Amino acid sequence: MSSLRPDLTTKIYPEPYTTSTEEAEDHFDLLPDSLLLLIFNRIGDVKALGRCCLVSRRFHLLIPQVDNVLVRVDCVISDDDAPSSSSSSSASGSDKSRSSSAFSALFRALLGPIAKPFQALGQLLGPKRPNSSSAEDDDEFDSNGGVTHHSPTQVLKNFSEIRVLRIELPSGELGTEDGVCLKWRADFGSTLDNCVILGASSVIPGNGFFGIDNGNGNGNGNGVVEDNGSIPESFYTNGGLKLRVVWTISSLIAASARHYLLQPIIAEHKTLDSLVLTDADGQGVLCMNKEQLEELRVKPLSASSASKRTLVPALNMRLWYAPHLELPDGTVLKGATLVAIRPSEQSGLKKEGSDGSWVSAAFEEPYGMAAKMLVKRRTYCLEMNSF
Repeated sequence: MSSLRPDLTTKIYPEPYTTSTEEAEDHFDLLPDSLLLLIFNRIGDVKALGRCCLVSRRFHLLIPQVDNVLVRVDCVISDDDAPSSSSSSSASGSDKSRSSSAFSALFRALLGPIAKPFQALGQLLGPKRPNSSSAEDDDEFDSNGGVTHHSPTQVLKNFSEIRVLRIELPSGELGTEDGVCLKWRADFGSTLDNCVILGASSVIPGNGFFGIDNGNGNGNGNGVVEDNGSIPESFYTNGGLKLRVVWTISSLIAASARHYLLQPIIAEHKTLDSLVLTDADGQGVLCMNKEQLEELRVKPLSASSASKRTLVPALNMRLWYAPHLELPDGTVLKGATLVAIRPSEQSGLKKEGSDGSWVSAAFEEPYGMAAKMLVKRRTYCLEMNSF
């Protein structure tokens, strides 16, 4: 009977499984660096790249060579205490609502209060102060691959081949009342090249149907009320024009503050071909292409003495206004206003885009359509001094 018992030793202690060198090799290591860099460039997000950096020494060496980077900022941290920051924001909001009859008075009233909220942005984008750093802060990424405690300048310091850079703030700097739409896009070189601002006192979402009349019998089939394109008298008397001036000045200050704070990044990364600084809610977009970036390196910007921002040159502005603008998808903009801005010295030099294409192409849909519709209306010209 004992001879019929199975040999349990061969089951408990089986012969070790041997593999060839080829089978034991990590196939992921066979991927060339160029392919891995292509994958990392598709990832883009600096937090995700930070986590990839912790996977292996090879990844850690390749990540700094990524040329397409996205930095999403979680929060803007100010040196001020929360209560004082909140009170300053409310004070800024109340100051913005005040207006005077003259442009110069508006400048004096607005430049100081509006600039203050950008101090927090400066703390984020500017170089980190020595007294706030620690041993761990000198690393490119923290132990979890997170980068929220670093400024974008610090996060990007070890990237050597960046060509396309996009920085996204958590929200726009300009506080607006509920229902108000305010969007801007600005292009900069060493100073402002152009800026387009679109605003509306209220937005009524559409129902997806096209060619809907506004209900008062005055629709003309293209979504514009029959008002001969002129600005109504009430626009001047009820504070409508003053409010648009505040929107314009606020947007220009926001754009010039962002531009000023990007200097250290632009100076350090000579390989940059494109830089965009935007925000998660799509309020404002600052763009710089390769020629504009090079212009800033060759010709330093002029800083405003009022605050940490780029000096805004003397401007020529074109304004379009519609009391009621209905878009093809049914969305209605009340008090729709479009402002196209260029430096006065460029008026005779830059003729390209004189048909308004650069204005209507500034925004994504449905606001791009709103801009295209507004530029067909009567144009009003304004001038503004440098500030």
